[in-house]
Amino acid sequence: MKFNRTAKAHWEGGGKDGKGSLTTESGVLKESPYAFKTRFEDAVGTNPEELIGAAHAGCFTMQLSFYIVEEGFTAERLDTQARVHFEDGSIPKIELELTGKVPGMDESKFKELATKSKENCPVSKLLNADITLTTTFDN
Repeated sequence: MKFNRTAKAHWEGGGKDGKGSLTTESGVLKESPYAFKTRFEDAVGTNPEELIGAAHAGCFTMQLSFYIVEEGFTAERLDTQARVHFEDGSIPKIELELTGKVPGMDESKFKELATKSKENCPVSKLLNADITLTTTFDN
């Protein structure tokens, strides 16, 4: 399977006093504001790090759901939080925190598949960061 997805960034002004917007091909983001204050402070808007986190959490969780089905199970729920660390101009680490419930599956198989997903989802493969995984399995 091959496909392309696009996103656009628009910026006006300097790095600290400027402002911009992000738009995705799907329209989910349409001129969504981003600026210094949305990235480095707590202003309303988005930022590259939370978008990377969303992309990574989404990719990892979907990959895991495929692996679970391959094993003959269906997830009742999978919830992943990705914590993206920004330090001194780089992203050295992403922490994935997964909670899931898969009826009939044991915890060791769940952890095995989660680790496999962390290593093999396309976004994990793309990122040059230390990616950690913590799992919580609900019976």
